[in-house]
Amino acid sequence: MTTTPISPERCIGGRDLTEPRLSPDGTMLVFAASSAGVSALMLSRFDGTPARQLTAYPQPRPGRGLGGGCWCWSPDGAAVVYCGADGNLWWQPVPGGQVRRLSNQGPDRVAQAPMVAPDSSAVVYVVDQAEVWLQPLPDGEPRRLDDGSADFCFDPQVFPDSSGAFWQAWNVPHMPWDHARIETRSLVDDSSATVASAGAIQQPQCLPDGTIVCVRDDTGWNNVWVGETVLVDEPFEHAGPTWGLGQRSVVASPDGARIAFTRNEQGFGRLCVVDVASGVVVEVARAVHGQLSWQGDRLAAVRTGARTPTHVAVYDTATWERSIVDIGPVSGWENEALVEPESHCFIAADGSVLYARLYRADAATDRLLCWLHGGPTDQWQVTFMPRIAYWRSRGWNVLVPDHRGSTGHGRGYQQALNGRWGELDVSDTADVISGAHALGWGSPTRTVVMGGSSGGFTVLGLLASWPELVTAAVVSYPVTDLFDLAERSHRFELHYSHTLVGPVPARHGEAGLYHERSPVNFADRIRTPLLMFHGDADAVVHVEQSRLLAARIVEAGGFVELRVYPGEGHGFRQADHQLDEYQRIGGFIDEHVR
Repeated sequence: MTTTPISPERCIGGRDLTEPRLSPDGTMLVFAASSAGVSALMLSRFDGTPARQLTAYPQPRPGRGLGGGCWCWSPDGAAVVYCGADGNLWWQPVPGGQVRRLSNQGPDRVAQAPMVAPDSSAVVYVVDQAEVWLQPLPDGEPRRLDDGSADFCFDPQVFPDSSGAFWQAWNVPHMPWDHARIETRSLVDDSSATVASAGAIQQPQCLPDGTIVCVRDDTGWNNVWVGETVLVDEPFEHAGPTWGLGQRSVVASPDGARIAFTRNEQGFGRLCVVDVASGVVVEVARAVHGQLSWQGDRLAAVRTGARTPTHVAVYDTATWERSIVDIGPVSGWENEALVEPESHCFIAADGSVLYARLYRADAATDRLLCWLHGGPTDQWQVTFMPRIAYWRSRGWNVLVPDHRGSTGHGRGYQQALNGRWGELDVSDTADVISGAHALGWGSPTRTVVMGGSSGGFTVLGLLASWPELVTAAVVSYPVTDLFDLAERSHRFELHYSHTLVGPVPARHGEAGLYHERSPVNFADRIRTPLLMFHGDADAVVHVEQSRLLAARIVEAGGFVELRVYPGEGHGFRQADHQLDEYQRIGGFIDEHVR
């Protein structure tokens, strides 16, 4: 294996592959492929011929990573329905033909998460993640199905007999991982019902007999449920937090006898299958899987791991032999010295157990890069992450902590951050870094801490309270003003801080914890050299937050570099900006870490 440092150009190349779905008879596979802002649905026939592009114009609006909500099959496999870049739903014949617009919500509103009723009479879908609509086929007047009582509606489904629809719903200030429910609506008499849980509930779907299958955390873990009974009761998560539409970490076999699900084993992934009648679980394959689809004798998934470039995989459900349909990243990664991370536990100051994963450099070193995930209700599972490989190839140990509030370790661990964001996450990170130093993975004079969004918020808190632990820091689109976040963030996260910090004060002058925990208000305590990145079109964390923090740090005599990328949002998509980010971070670290 080569030990040559990996170039940044290779890290930003390749395609995103998402949402593979098998046709109803299992003989074809369609998946989304995106690169450099251009996306398309691709068609594979399993006959040895190359995958062909299915969609042309308008291009689809696919999910990212293991998210979805872009498209679905028609029950006869003769067409797909997809959400276009214009915000409307489109009917695309398979293997090709004239595309036809179905909805008329766009471009000001966005239709997503379509599902065609099993009797082909209509398409159900969501608009702006808040309303559930039904569009009769082949045409007709659309009608709204939800009663408006929910603030968010995700992933509508139709019962096997086409008699009704159901979907995930929740109300603010809760986030979907706090409290959610399933709402149902009869398409015969308009009657409605609610399936409530003790906590979170997600991914509702049906067995052939109409029994609802979903993921619930009533037991303290996101486990598979069938009806009102937990089917697989175990201390592992079977789903991540509902950050977007179309998560598919659970899927039933066509006959309903088995259910495939993903398992999160302290960040490491595994694909499992459970027999519904006996409850016996079979472990099928390692690696993180998502976007599961099961039709005929095939199961398709997006599969990824630390040494496994993200790809679309298809399993034979009789033998569980795996084949690869397409691979997203550029070629050559198989020749790199990629490693699986090591799982480690640390003890917090209050005696709690903390979790982290270490990507150890090939040679012994005291250079440590501590990288914090965003969210904060999230986790970096062990997926293919070129950024981590890039820094390992340059002789860095890369540490990925799961401070309290992270997912993957049960509801209690995730909910422990409620009311304590900006305090507990910061102290947990300090405890993990201190523990890493004690184990010789790094030294304070050669430790760099990085984070984006909420991870950047935690980094800034660490610099103010434990500056002796690190020598430099890099943050991207960080939260720096909690009050501004609560006033101006996008709709999905607008009430997020209510749970993480507390009720939003009526006036800025009475901000209390919002003022105390906002980095813009303790900029004078940030003396560690800091590099910041932000996009000027960020609707989640407005760029003014970074500009104000940078100005206050400079005013107080600190050192900060701020790079603002035009046209970028919450995360950078343009290749030239991504390349510039790599290069600037490299130069910054070379200057401040000896």
